Amino acid sequence: MTRSKRIAAGVLLIHETPKRMRFRLGFLARRKLDLSWLRMRVERIHGVHKSRINPRARTLIIEYDGLPESREAILDGLVQISRKPIPAGSGKVSKLAELAPMATTTALLGTMPVMSDFYRRLLTFLNISPVLWEGAETLVSRGIKMEVLDAIAVGLSAYKKEYYTANITYLLMQLAEYLETQTQRQSDDLLRTLLQPEMGTAWVERDGELVQVPADEVEAGEHVVVGVGDSIPVDGLVLEGTALVNQSSISGEAVPVRKEAMDKVVSGTVVEEGKLRIEARYVGEDTTTARIARFIDESLGKQSATQSMAEKLADQRVWFTLGTGALVYLITRDERRLESVFLVDYSCALKLAPPVAFKSGMYNAANQGILLKGGQAIEQLAEVDAVVFDKTGTLTHSDLQVMDVIVFDESHWPKERLLAVTASIEEHATHPIAEAIVRKAKEEKLNHIDHGEVDYLVAHGMSCPVAGDRLLIGSRHYLEEHEGLSFKAIESTIRKLEEDGNTLLYIGTKEEPVGIIALRARLRDNAAEVISGLRALGIKKLVMLTGDRRNRAEAMAAELGLDEVFAEQPPEEKAAIIEKLQEKGYKVAFVGDGVNDGPALVAAEVGIAMPRGAELARATADMVLLEDDLALLLAAREIGQRTMELIKTNFKLAIGVNTGILIGASLGLISPVVSAVLHNGTTVGLLVNALRGAKSNTPSLPVDQMNQAAKAAEM
Repeated sequence: MTRSKRIAAGVLLIHETPKRMRFRLGFLARRKLDLSWLRMRVERIHGVHKSRINPRARTLIIEYDGLPESREAILDGLVQISRKPIPAGSGKVSKLAELAPMATTTALLGTMPVMSDFYRRLLTFLNISPVLWEGAETLVSRGIKMEVLDAIAVGLSAYKKEYYTANITYLLMQLAEYLETQTQRQSDDLLRTLLQPEMGTAWVERDGELVQVPADEVEAGEHVVVGVGDSIPVDGLVLEGTALVNQSSISGEAVPVRKEAMDKVVSGTVVEEGKLRIEARYVGEDTTTARIARFIDESLGKQSATQSMAEKLADQRVWFTLGTGALVYLITRDERRLESVFLVDYSCALKLAPPVAFKSGMYNAANQGILLKGGQAIEQLAEVDAVVFDKTGTLTHSDLQVMDVIVFDESHWPKERLLAVTASIEEHATHPIAEAIVRKAKEEKLNHIDHGEVDYLVAHGMSCPVAGDRLLIGSRHYLEEHEGLSFKAIESTIRKLEEDGNTLLYIGTKEEPVGIIALRARLRDNAAEVISGLRALGIKKLVMLTGDRRNRAEAMAAELGLDEVFAEQPPEEKAAIIEKLQEKGYKVAFVGDGVNDGPALVAAEVGIAMPRGAELARATADMVLLEDDLALLLAAREIGQRTMELIKTNFKLAIGVNTGILIGASLGLISPVVSAVLHNGTTVGLLVNALRGAKSNTPSLPVDQMNQAAKAAEM
């Protein structure tokens, strides 16, 4: 128990038990706050299990794990929330307000036996007035839609003085609408839980001291220290330390990953063991979690061709129901049959089930480390029959690997010393070549070599004094054209290394060339298995694009089992190749990660960006992989196919079941109340099936076992 305690302006802790806290929040008095956003922000705080908001009482109840550090995180989190504006929203979070109309209708039904006919009629028309008004407004503004059918059916019963039938039918409509709203909200919440990064603080080195600041106030270039249980607040590079990091919030992979110096880390992941000192590269709105939020937010507004077709068909079915009702009445003159027919509305199930299934599929994919931009991406992913890979960063790792160190005079510059001193200088740079060299020196357990201040020459290289010499590191053009050195003595070696697909880093002093470090992007271990798995999942054409020389490209394509390779291709030709395949009738997915991949990503039916790709590639893609694992393509394809199968099944059920109800109503076998029960029950059942069925799309096998299964299927 605790006495009231002010935490911040407008935040008052009014009650506390070991695992539960109750707050009064002054800002809840403001109207139209997005309370679902607030609830999710609170539930993302470390240690929080559940939260409840009562806007009328202006209270927030939090249930948490009871740990002192979690308690402090909650208090800090609420302070941060109170300092910033809360997005506008409907403000609806209490179910009481949503249940009130049903309670009113139920109370009316319970008291009708003691009422006079006058009050039954008056109160019935007052009660059903919302559905009558909505039907009239829809007719004027949008034409014949499902709201018009509902108004006619309920209004007809009331007009005939069948007050019980009118109110019971309206109650069933209210119940169905409530359940539909809850189902839709649940599907939205599945995705919106991914929109907000976890709240918290960060320990930052400032002026030689370690200070704690709000996580969103860390600046790029600052050094952040993260310990056990801490959430990493930035995207950055590990400078010191070793730790096991849980990346499940980003990649869906539950097994912690080892991180050490020169490894990249992303915001939202959690340190489970060890301690890291991290250089912040991307902060605030530029972090991975912020980009994910923007990506998903954009996705919620995108409509697929399936949704558009379903809405069009649903509107047509309204006319079909009206026509059937008119025909039945002309033949039978039975108003009761007419009421029953008018209560059969195909449009609810047809319109609502597809978006719920798409959102659930997107959530399912996101939990595995796959971002899908809306239902259209899922739909097209299920339909593609050709996949084009841009080689670098997709079929090969985006990280370079040191393949060889060549020196002119090993007595003066042994290979180990050249690698050690180059790594000691390159550790001050951030490009992939520098990271690969530093990583190799660390693997070889080479000591750091003292050196002077590093001078950078943009787009050329760097120079640095080392033990009396001035070492020059960079491109061949820089060392030969700008510094007057010559590497012609090993021209044949250079040519052979380049033919093998290596990137070369040239090293020399002011007086002479010293050596070359050859680096290459290595082929992914599971690339062949992924290619095989894609074939098992229905992909007919597998193509590789590369700027490499033809002989090496064709050898790699043969090794992977690809159907076609386009070698020595300039970047601007990538989109043209996609278009040529489309002209042949293929529906194409393109996998890339570079700035120059943007046109190809847009041209393809499905553009897929790798996680370490350029910002432009991720922005233009229909799908982004959050984990650097090509096998996620198999999971994405399977999710797409299963989601579309689910939508087609629900579509057939909606048509079949409602047609059966319509026939029964036309033959006089079903009363208006029973018709309303069966129709609305069918709609809710299909929505729940869409929500639950899409969630079951998650492949039950780990990625490596999925690869084996796909390979076995091909055989």
